[in-house]
Amino acid sequence: MKIAILSRNANLYSTRRLREAAQARGHEVHIIDALKCYMNINDNKPSIHYQGSELEHFDAIIPRIGASVTFYGCAVLRQFEMMHCYSLNHSAAISRSRDKLRSLQLLSGQGVGMPVTGFACKPDDVPDLIDMVGGAPLVIKLLEGTQGIGVVLAETRKAAESVLEAFMGLKTNIMVQEFIEEAGGADIRCFVLGDKVIAAMKRQAKEGEFRSNLHRGGAAQLIKITPEERKTAVASAKAMGLSVAGVDLLRSKRGPLVMEVNSSPGLQGIEVATGKDVADLMIQHIENNYHKRFKTRERG
Repeated sequence: MKIAILSRNANLYSTRRLREAAQARGHEVHIIDALKCYMNINDNKPSIHYQGSELEHFDAIIPRIGASVTFYGCAVLRQFEMMHCYSLNHSAAISRSRDKLRSLQLLSGQGVGMPVTGFACKPDDVPDLIDMVGGAPLVIKLLEGTQGIGVVLAETRKAAESVLEAFMGLKTNIMVQEFIEEAGGADIRCFVLGDKVIAAMKRQAKEGEFRSNLHRGGAAQLIKITPEERKTAVASAKAMGLSVAGVDLLRSKRGPLVMEVNSSPGLQGIEVATGKDVADLMIQHIENNYHKRFKTRERG
């Protein structure tokens, strides 16, 4: 197969591993920077141009679209999809998952457990918003934040009011969530592929920190997840429409709670912690699903 990896940096661990895994299985691989693509959108033969030339047809594409380029990256991915290129994650599903508030609303609609979350736009609503999530301590999140950036733990009601009023004064979109104290600064990253969790790791925040993101200094280790956690992770990815997802869970007194569903989960932490060749499993998934789609077209 001829496979494109939509990535801004060919040297990133995840991009490099996917390229190596695809080449090891005999595929031709090209790494394409979405921001260097431009599109010819028409009703006859839609095309994508890249650095001055029209791109040839690809059988499949692996989107590795960073949060900062979601809009343009998804526009480019949609163009590939219009050109009948199989995408590991569909553009609509990526856009859906990148909107944190919409993601939680979709999960809520499917009955997936999550921390109680509040959303408002006026300072007058702050007192009731704080009560809604159970009071302080509570977590305040920027809707556009990634990798733990823009996440604040407000330990007192006064601190929560001050931070919320400051963010609202800047016209910044934020949401408020209950603080799950029993999680102890740890979460579980479940790597979902298709309808299975193929790998899982526990991420523990460093001392004095409540954010467990590896980019914030958290440590990762292999963990055995429960059937309920496995079911929750798969249901979360399915609610977003994602074939590949990193689902972040908290262990709480009332069961697993979903914090976030990541449409472009990194491979380094999960491969190192679990010892699994996640990249190879992703390429196998592409092979299986591409050929299924091809056979369906033949029957049609």
